[in-house]
Amino acid sequence: MSWSRVTALLGKELTDLRGRPGIFFPGLFTGAVAILLPVFVAILVPAFTGERLADSADLRIAVEFYRQQPGARALAPEAAIQASLFQQFLVLLVLSPVAAAMSIAAYSVIGEKQARTLEPLLATPLTTFELLLAKTLGAFLPALALSFVCFAVDLAVAGLFAEPGVARALLTPRPLGVLFLMGPMASLTALSLAVCVSARVNDARSAQQLAALVVLPITALLIAQIAGGFVVTLPFILLITAGLALVNVGLLRLGVSLFDRETILTRWK
Repeated sequence: MSWSRVTALLGKELTDLRGRPGIFFPGLFTGAVAILLPVFVAILVPAFTGERLADSADLRIAVEFYRQQPGARALAPEAAIQASLFQQFLVLLVLSPVAAAMSIAAYSVIGEKQARTLEPLLATPLTTFELLLAKTLGAFLPALALSFVCFAVDLAVAGLFAEPGVARALLTPRPLGVLFLMGPMASLTALSLAVCVSARVNDARSAQQLAALVVLPITALLIAQIAGGFVVTLPFILLITAGLALVNVGLLRLGVSLFDRETILTRWK
């Protein structure tokens, strides 16, 4: 494998994205929702109703449960509930890079098919693996950058509007593991699925629909947390990350086998 060819194509992919800023809208919209929801639930609703979260009988159990975590005992009751809610909605923030990765990857291959710019690439010395690796990285790196930006905004919002100590609670191993271990692996899975489907179809919607299957378990995880029936622990995060890493290796191999260069050159006209 030639890294010089991969980086050259990667540079082209990133340059093309600058001319299509609208492709980031799904990821930006999802990130905005994930940031605003905990603000609405934990800060705005108590401010408008005049009832603090800590005064709610339904949330007192949440305070005691959250304080079982290391470093959380020093938080005041209101701060403990807010920190718990902000951490729970971090799972939803994982959907932001997933949405961005799906959008970019689906159009990365299919868009070039439709624009008739993929055929010249196939005539170069690029191997199929190098081609798919560069296109995967071209979607993954912007999605990862979007994840960092959304988390930085979430931290700033928590620091400005939440109780003291809430922003610091987002910098503990469990929430960081959700965002920067499980999140990137989920994004990579979504875009790998999109690339695999893009290799066989000529419609970006088909690729996005299959890749959207990654959203379902993430949403189920968020619902389970909010319902109080499940807690995302660090060992669980590591287990899911390792499992997704194995899935991604398999999807990359599958994508290489599905990407028929001859068919693209002769049939997709």
